[in-house]
Amino acid sequence: MSSEVSVDRQQQKVTEFLRLLPLTMEIAGLPKSELGRNFNEGQMEVRVNSLKAAYKLARQLILDVAK
Repeated sequence: MSSEVSVDRQQQKVTEFLRLLPLTMEIAGLPKSELGRNFNEGQMEVRVNSLKAAYKLARQLILDVAK
């Protein structure tokens, strides 16, 4: 039973993240890569950290607006 609740909660979190992704991307303000040019590992890590921070802000914004 606990496992089912955990899986449901995880699916809920993923759905929430995907719904907030457009807002998160706008808040992060990350440029797209040029065609045929990939980011290196360090650049990807910086982008991931930016997205994490932007997601927290997007989620907080939604919670504030809902009040």
